[in-house]
Amino acid sequence: MTTTAPRGGTPDSAFHGVSSVFLGGPFMGLVDSESGRMPDRDCQPFTVLIEHFERQGLHVYNAHRREAWGAEVMPPDQCTALDQEEIEKADVFVAIPGIPPSPGTHIEMGWASAFGKPIVLLLEEGRDEDYGFLVRGLRAVATVEYVRCTDIATALPEVDAAIRRALERLRTAA
Repeated sequence: MTTTAPRGGTPDSAFHGVSSVFLGGPFMGLVDSESGRMPDRDCQPFTVLIEHFERQGLHVYNAHRREAWGAEVMPPDQCTALDQEEIEKADVFVAIPGIPPSPGTHIEMGWASAFGKPIVLLLEEGRDEDYGFLVRGLRAVATVEYVRCTDIATALPEVDAAIRRALERLRTAA
């Protein structure tokens, strides 16, 4: 997935009743062994999303930023417990599942589903077959919206619309 610079303009107003989002995606598999951090090209989709959500007044939980893009990795027991806690606190869960699949992100998707969180998954356009059946079928057991895109920055309006649809579906079901 590529990322271009976000377009200017006024961001959408905050989502009703939503104050936080957990943003997940591939992490440790992207950390460069020589530099000890994720390459800028791999950080960029997360940075674009974090900045987008924060411009809307949302608190963003994100392990990538929290752990300095790989430079300050927490021990497994600590980061696992913290990720689960932050997913439980978050109002919405947004993730890039990854190709190849990110095992950690898939666990986080399971937690978000178990906690009954509205979920938005960002999938690479034209690559549905590269995602596991449980990713593609998660909406059968959870409130999930999918955004298929090739560029995160140009898909931000679609991401916002997907969050609103997921929230509406959750509210309607309640």
